[in-house]
Amino acid sequence: MEVSLTEENYIKAIFAISQGNNGEGVSTNELSDHLHNKAGSVTDMLKRLAEKKLINYQKYKGVFLTNKGEKMALHIIRKHRLWEVFLLKKLKFKWDEVHDIAEQLEHIKSDELVQRLDAFLGQPKFDPHGDPIPDAKLQINPVKAIPLNRYQTKGMFIFMGVCEHSTTFLQHLTSIGLKIGDSIKVEELNTFDNSFKVSINKSESQFFSNKVASNILVKLKK
Repeated sequence: MEVSLTEENYIKAIFAISQGNNGEGVSTNELSDHLHNKAGSVTDMLKRLAEKKLINYQKYKGVFLTNKGEKMALHIIRKHRLWEVFLLKKLKFKWDEVHDIAEQLEHIKSDELVQRLDAFLGQPKFDPHGDPIPDAKLQINPVKAIPLNRYQTKGMFIFMGVCEHSTTFLQHLTSIGLKIGDSIKVEELNTFDNSFKVSINKSESQFFSNKVASNILVKLKK
């Protein structure tokens, strides 16, 4: 079955939104906002995807991926995240530069290339932003981490990934010296503006705004 680049982008978007919705259906408006497309165009595309049995639509509940659609989404995500690892580790792109290039490379159709790329990289488990990479069987293990601002407590944490993938946010984290795997010590919590006084890898103290703290994923350091 031939699937266009645009159709693949819709499938991936439906998967991403549904993950944020805890598996609930995806509305036309949500897709329109996510993809910056008009609602009419989204409706037309959903009809095409339904004809190809990649999605189901349930009245009042929204759009759901079929098993075939979900496998396709995971395959695209697997390619995207493997390419991000390759671009960072082998071609020395920065972590804020790899997403847009991987968006183009994820549409390459060769399964053999993906298998060889995975082997060449040593079968990585996570991409440069801490997101898990689906394995060859399209199994994916979610990151066991939550946004720092949910803890609301002092303590030691490990930086596991990001919720926000924008270039400006990633560049900001680079500017303050924060990398995946770093230790973050929360020294104080400011109840006035919900900011955090922290130190990274025992360096000089600095402040995280609540917005920054809400977009970095951490786990407690044992």
